[in-house]
Amino acid sequence: MTGGMDGHAEDRGRVYQSSGDQHINEHHHYGGDTSVPSGPDSVRRPAVGRSPAVLRDRTEVMARLRAGVEAGRGGDVYVLYGMGGCGKTAVACAFFQVATGDYGRAGLWVNASDRASLRAGMLAVAADRGASDGELLAARNGLRPAADLVWQYLDRSTEPWLLVLDNADEPEILRDGSWLRTSPRGTVVVTTRRAAARWWPGAELQHIGVLPREDAALVLCDLAPHSGTAEQAARIADRLGRLPLALTLAGGFLSHQVLAPWTLDAYGHHLDEDERVQLIDQGADALSEADPRHLVGLTWQLTLDTFEARGLPEAAALLRLLARFAPEPLPLSLLNHAAISGVLPRARTETALRALLDQSLTELVDVGVRCVQSHGVLLDSAAAATPAERLPALDTTAVRLLDAAVPAVPDAGPHDPQLRLLVPHALALLRRIGEPPALADALAVATRLSVALHRTGDYLSAEETSRTAADLAQRVLGQDDRLVLAARSRTGRALFRLGRYAEAESVLRGVRATQENLFGADDPDTLDTSYGLQLVLANLGRREESLALLRAVVAGRKTALGPAHPLTLRARASLLEMLPASEVVNEEGGALLSLPSECARLLGPDHTVTLGSRHNHAWALYLLGRFEEADDEIRLVAEAYVRRFGPEYPMVLAARQLYSRTRSALGHTGAGIALMADVVARRERGLGPEHPFTVAGRQLLDEYRSGQWRPPLPPGG
Repeated sequence: MTGGMDGHAEDRGRVYQSSGDQHINEHHHYGGDTSVPSGPDSVRRPAVGRSPAVLRDRTEVMARLRAGVEAGRGGDVYVLYGMGGCGKTAVACAFFQVATGDYGRAGLWVNASDRASLRAGMLAVAADRGASDGELLAARNGLRPAADLVWQYLDRSTEPWLLVLDNADEPEILRDGSWLRTSPRGTVVVTTRRAAARWWPGAELQHIGVLPREDAALVLCDLAPHSGTAEQAARIADRLGRLPLALTLAGGFLSHQVLAPWTLDAYGHHLDEDERVQLIDQGADALSEADPRHLVGLTWQLTLDTFEARGLPEAAALLRLLARFAPEPLPLSLLNHAAISGVLPRARTETALRALLDQSLTELVDVGVRCVQSHGVLLDSAAAATPAERLPALDTTAVRLLDAAVPAVPDAGPHDPQLRLLVPHALALLRRIGEPPALADALAVATRLSVALHRTGDYLSAEETSRTAADLAQRVLGQDDRLVLAARSRTGRALFRLGRYAEAESVLRGVRATQENLFGADDPDTLDTSYGLQLVLANLGRREESLALLRAVVAGRKTALGPAHPLTLRARASLLEMLPASEVVNEEGGALLSLPSECARLLGPDHTVTLGSRHNHAWALYLLGRFEEADDEIRLVAEAYVRRFGPEYPMVLAARQLYSRTRSALGHTGAGIALMADVVARRERGLGPEHPFTVAGRQLLDEYRSGQWRPPLPPGG
């Protein structure tokens, strides 16, 4: 496992008052957002491919929904429920167009299928409604309640809105974060397979079922108008259970037969002959054999048979590969990689994808990143029908594609919206794969994805990803597996960043004890967990215990990784932060104070570890009373942070707060006050006026203005 730049807080990450009356914890790492929190969450348009040209039936439900966006209406929640493939999203999409076009509502569309997607989408809603960069960054870092921020701005909206929460098939996600609320300024529409009233108190529930016979026949006639009569279409519709998804797949197939077009009767004949593929909708209750969802697999299987007959087996291979992932937007860049050759020739990927698109087996969606997305019922069907002998190659290829999409060595940097898109696919692989070797590889990628999320400041997603990944893999690999333990360790690190210290300590202590027993105290994984644990201990005020553990990490990493390894240098940089001034000058025979130049020589001047060592070095110089040197150092560090992360990132504010101290210590009180006033103002916007970090900054500012502040006395001073 790789460790990371895990950071600083109030000035240096930890502020200890000798009297014990104040213990400020502000935890950041050397990652973060850019000044403009870009994202894939383009909430102003539905995250679907093509809306239906004609929405058959649904007249009654559309009328009810229209009433909810009449002038002066607000505070309503409509829940569209029904089995997979029945057209809930299509209804929501059609209503979205009506509400934004005919009624002038601001339309907001969020994918609510998983926690990471829901949170990212809802924060994009807050941004759309006017939330500042600092507020969004604080919510992503877990420094302020994200749902409260979102609904605060929805309530303040100057224009009425429609919010669609699509694919909310796990309503507990909405409940756990208190994401579903009402507001007089807008209307909420939820699509879900879960209809139990306990999940939707106060909402108006609307069942979306299969189509009436006549309307179902019209869907086929809309898509394939030259394939037969209305009565023939009605018979095929009955055979397909009048399920919109099955009708769409059948119509897409019929409309693309050029050389030897199929009639509706011919299609029906093949349906009667072929009973190979069965499907159970895993998102709903137990099904009977007559349930129309069983027919979805048969519908697409006829399409794949035609692909095979026409010399395009790659289309079937690509669909089976897509079925290893989640039914969520999958970045197209992930498929454009040499690793796909494990399943189909890379040169044929474009042709295969176009074939699937033509037959409505998948669709293109643009969520700020160009993606491909397939219906969950279809993917479940394809996965269930995949021959067992093909699974190893499919699983290996899927893991390699995901592996290539995750940074090989995650580093601190601006928010990367594509990382969040990868989360449901990493977890889907862990659910699909049954063989231990492939599962272990998938877990390693998921853990690295968690690290990458962590280092862009998305601690909530990092915690959820590593925890869920460990839970899924543990069922096969066991709780003492090295990779499972490494994932648990990352969970503890993320819990620490979220300020959940007791949980973090419990997780990290348990993991460390097991790792030490199995692998030894100086194993790199054990040392990584030990490093995370010392951060927790330090911020719980147990300084001596933390320092002893940190020294052990430094020694262990020198032995296991070598003195020039970034993680070794990172641990040594933490000593600059932790040691009192009286000790830091003698540490390592005085060599510790030259650590920044050593890091610059070994890693480069702009490396994350180098910047962190300079930040810590400035703090040590400040405590030593070497104010001019500290002032020059922290000014340059703050400028580097701004260039890399933007002006709102917490590490920038921490550096500027230290810069205000060095300025004031040199007698430039006005400059110190101006710097600190800016820090406080930004924290108030991002965290709110009552947040502990804001309060601490305001106290320091008040001390400057009242003349009560004094710089630290150097050792022996």
